[in-house]
Amino acid sequence: MRPLFPAAAVALLALSACNQEPEVVSDKAPDPLAEQLKNAPKVELPPAIKASVSMRCQPGNALVFAEFFEGDKLVKLRTEQNGPATDLKAAEAGQPFTAEGGYSLTGDSKNATVELPGKGKLTCKG
Repeated sequence: MRPLFPAAAVALLALSACNQEPEVVSDKAPDPLAEQLKNAPKVELPPAIKASVSMRCQPGNALVFAEFFEGDKLVKLRTEQNGPATDLKAAEAGQPFTAEGGYSLTGDSKNATVELPGKGKLTCKG
């Protein structure tokens, strides 16, 4: 029995030197969309509201409600305060805002010329 003890000690010493790295255990499964997300284009956030105004327009003493957005390429236009909004877009900053159906807006949140279907051209002040 005596010769067996030193042999076992040598075997244990040899085995203890193997594989010194700790085992890493993770509770997260690999993300199947990780590669797609890594290669996806950056998402552009919608612009922030720059000004939200009610404008008095002539002729007819009409009211128009408009939200002007940062970047000067988008205006949301309403003819009633809580009514549906129409998105008017400009190709570039400084260009007139337009939408299908005959909507257009030229100007800014203080002075604007608005064209509405059925109402014609209105001169508005905010």
